[in-house]
Amino acid sequence: MVKKTRIKDIATASGVSIAAVSRALKGQPGLSEETRQRILSIAEAEGYDFSRLRNGRIKRLLFLLHKQHNIASALPFYSSVMLGVADACRENDVAMSFQPVGPDDSVSEIVNLHQPDALICAGYMEPEVLREIHKIALPAALVDLWAPDFPCVNPDNFHGGFVATRHLIQQGRKRIAFLGHSLHHYSIRQRVEGYQQALFDAGLTLPPEYRVEVPPVKDIEQALVEGMHHLLALPRPPDAIFAYNDVAALVAMRVCAQKGLNVPEELAIVGFDDIDAAAWAHPPLTTVAIDKRELGRDAFRLLLNEEGERNLLQPVRLVIRESSGSEASHALLHPAR
Repeated sequence: MVKKTRIKDIATASGVSIAAVSRALKGQPGLSEETRQRILSIAEAEGYDFSRLRNGRIKRLLFLLHKQHNIASALPFYSSVMLGVADACRENDVAMSFQPVGPDDSVSEIVNLHQPDALICAGYMEPEVLREIHKIALPAALVDLWAPDFPCVNPDNFHGGFVATRHLIQQGRKRIAFLGHSLHHYSIRQRVEGYQQALFDAGLTLPPEYRVEVPPVKDIEQALVEGMHHLLALPRPPDAIFAYNDVAALVAMRVCAQKGLNVPEELAIVGFDDIDAAAWAHPPLTTVAIDKRELGRDAFRLLLNEEGERNLLQPVRLVIRESSGSEASHALLHPAR
């Protein structure tokens, strides 16, 4: 079996960085013409497969997901996003591979292992990870994340947080708490901002104790349980919870059941994402629905950059079920900033 020549091999033979080799092969700026020609000559001599670059066509794609998401509580969301990417890859004859990544990993080594033509990065990524990805100089798109140097696709998290909270206010709830994760994640920050805007518009002012943000820990569900205990122990406990995602909302419902609290009579609960388990909950969970597979498809479309788009904002849909104290209904909610 003939060993394939990798970009890393060319970089070693040329005495330059992997990013420089990638720029030379793709005809991108940032190199002297002498350096570019030297790299191309070495690549040809080493037997590099230039057909990968023909017409700029993507033949191999690497899907990167942060290791902190590689847990049961996050996979109901990101597995659907990845399936959307896989659908688009299959329709375009692109081979896709998957790799969890964290701040202690070398992204360049991971890329060399998989040899992709493009990257899709899902969920939270540390700035240092994004900087390393940017240096690799492969086409890359972010999904459920925003950063200035990348094309990005996101659900309308702000509007989702706003309409979820407004819905609880319309049910007569006054002490609406937020149960969430660290605000380092772009999507969660946007949801919190929507929550706060709805409270502001309704003239509701709540003390900071009504906003629980659990730190990034390995056992996120236990941290959410402790957060719920904190909220229920307040002198005036909340009469509603807006949870940053459905897993957090289901944890809140479980704590209520253990404490003998009736949902929604004593505590209304709304989640976010509309994972399958939301409809199976008892009572069924009101939530903000995201077309997760379409989110993945949109990320792939950004890589092709057929229309020159850099940022896509996907509309969300409020799915009203029994957990918020209302009759079930569906409402399509378009971005309205």
